[in-house]
Amino acid sequence: MEISEKKDISEFLNKIICGRCEEVMKSIPDESVDVIVTSPPYNLKNSTGNGMKDGRGGKWSNAALIKGYDNYDDNMPYDKYIAWQRDCLTEMYRIIKNDGAIFYNHKWRVQAGLLQDRHEIMEGFPVRQIIIWKRKGGINFNKGYFLPTYEVIYLIAKPDFKLAPKANSYGDIWEFMQEQKNAHPAPFPVALIDRIVSSTTGQIIMDPFMGSGTTAVVAAGLNRYYIGIELSPAYCKMAEERLVKNKTDSEVAKFHQSTLFEDVI
Repeated sequence: MEISEKKDISEFLNKIICGRCEEVMKSIPDESVDVIVTSPPYNLKNSTGNGMKDGRGGKWSNAALIKGYDNYDDNMPYDKYIAWQRDCLTEMYRIIKNDGAIFYNHKWRVQAGLLQDRHEIMEGFPVRQIIIWKRKGGINFNKGYFLPTYEVIYLIAKPDFKLAPKANSYGDIWEFMQEQKNAHPAPFPVALIDRIVSSTTGQIIMDPFMGSGTTAVVAAGLNRYYIGIELSPAYCKMAEERLVKNKTDSEVAKFHQSTLFEDVI
């Protein structure tokens, strides 16, 4: 889709848009999206740790994240990365409705022996709650601290945001297995995104760092509109292919029918 100067949300619905999210979002009108679910690149190649630095990976040397993202090196100077993410969040906040919310997934990391808890990114945004996504397993490259087993989902909500009926019975610690069968280096699990989207009444769901398209697949499977933005043409193609496949072989339906669903712990 060509980015248009005309600000009409209908032009964006049910489309995967290939481009830089901070530029594409400028064409989206104010207060036009219900829910944003996203996880940006974590700037892992800028790590001081011995797992990602300079391509070293030890036992994890063949992992997709070591090989990196398509079209993006994930290695920005730290201050520029913080400024970039704050710019992106500012645009996201502008385009969600007054009863909308952003579910922003990130990861606390230790850099040069000190915890980065992402307060530099989140400062000034109305974070209503922190949800812990507890992953299963993992590898620890550093002998100075315990194995990290969770990521953080910041719920950034506008004043009138409310959860779907009964969704407030979920706790704030969720345990979901990482996605195993996906060529993207860091895909969202379908179960995690299903938990988020189905816990809202939002009809227009956007992911400005779409990756392989999990947010779009889940939104479509739940009969919501989706908007996906992704820099990599290869990942845009991957997302489009998953959406086509999902029409006849629904990943979301399979998830709901399976016995693998885990209740909140």
